Amino acid sequence: MAKQDLSQYVAQMKPYCELRVQENRSFSMVMMNGNLVRNDKSSTGGVSARAYKDGCFGFSSQAEISDETIRKVVDQAWENAKFLASKKDHPQEPFKSEAVHETKDFSTQKERWTQEQITDYMKSVDAYIQDTYPNLVSRLIVLSCLEMEKHLVTSDGTESYLLWPRTVFHIGLTAEKDGEPCELGEVYGGIGQLEDHLTTVEDIKADIDALYQSLMLKNEGVHAVAGYHEVILDANLAGILAHEAFGHTVEADLVRNGSIAGDYLEKQVASPLVSLIDFAHSYNGDLLPVPIFVDDEGVKCQDAPIIQNGILKCFMHNRDSAREFGHENYGNARAWQYSDEPLIRMRNTAILPGESTLEEMIASIEDGYYFKKTSNGQADTTGEFMFGVSEGYEIKNGKLGKAIKNTTISGRAFDVLSSVTMVSNEMKWTAAGMCGKKQPIPVGMGGPAIKCKINVGGK
Repeated sequence: MAKQDLSQYVAQMKPYCELRVQENRSFSMVMMNGNLVRNDKSSTGGVSARAYKDGCFGFSSQAEISDETIRKVVDQAWENAKFLASKKDHPQEPFKSEAVHETKDFSTQKERWTQEQITDYMKSVDAYIQDTYPNLVSRLIVLSCLEMEKHLVTSDGTESYLLWPRTVFHIGLTAEKDGEPCELGEVYGGIGQLEDHLTTVEDIKADIDALYQSLMLKNEGVHAVAGYHEVILDANLAGILAHEAFGHTVEADLVRNGSIAGDYLEKQVASPLVSLIDFAHSYNGDLLPVPIFVDDEGVKCQDAPIIQNGILKCFMHNRDSAREFGHENYGNARAWQYSDEPLIRMRNTAILPGESTLEEMIASIEDGYYFKKTSNGQADTTGEFMFGVSEGYEIKNGKLGKAIKNTTISGRAFDVLSSVTMVSNEMKWTAAGMCGKKQPIPVGMGGPAIKCKINVGGK
């Protein structure tokens, strides 16, 4: 996408108005048992404008990016806002905010790979798996690359530019015992383009070997015993619990529509050991999987301190809901494509680390489970959830036992977080998350391991 000089259109933008030029570029390759079964590349881009008048937003977008279409969408957004405002009985003043100027480009500094180089890398990884572990019945290798490029100006004088690439490399292995398949996968990668993550096969061999060993343990594993158990949720599961089962309940648009969290502001919702934050772009000086510095309404992004020592302290907002609730706006408005209006979305959601080691947490459980990876799941605005567990282990007398077959965990997020008695001191992040609230959007999830009580499914 050729970067536009959008500042020239600010004079045309009556208060309040946003103008955004955006392009999403994606590339994916899938190799199954050595055969390339997918090789896709796509790009979607255009321009949109959103104007505000007397409490109503008007939106307009066009796929073409030119001076004529940019001016047209600005005018049309204003006309749409005026029409909607004419039907409203209680006008409101335009939004006003401090101007923000931010430019971030995370594109690679390395020489770009050719299609042939990428294909050769995929083939080499597959060949290593096939030659080293011939007893496997299936091998899956998936490369998914996404680049989001956004350029935003507002009538308040804000201008931001972000080029954010993400590379996700997934390896899935399948074994078999007594005619029953057993699958396990791992995801690698994160922020950056593929050249920042794919180097040589030698660099990933140890990870593949570890994945295979875990698969073999699972293949000889046992079924979990159904019931209410004391468990340890590793960062992968603690992160999806924080995002799916709790984070969505505190998005202000869902609070407005009846989310359970609406009645709990400034009340105890979790153990005092639990503090949960939706991070904007960094943690302890390190860049997070989805760094957002200025949101798609032109608001400077800050960390949203959702839970502090077990107390619910805030909701996540856009401009409109923050004014309605009288709360601070931490910059949670995000749009997936140029043709989408910004919605209240999470960015990088995680529980803060505690003081326990994972070894201490395992030693504290007489009879329970250690769950490491999730496969899928669902949650709703009551905080109730059910997640699949693809990797886990028994805990017997304070030590790890046998691996378990696929199982599920379920419960109510408020109850599970209230049962937390230990939090690990290690912070991990998952870089491959996509959230599907009306529009898909990349998200970061993570955190420490937590010790809690939860319902476990059986055979």
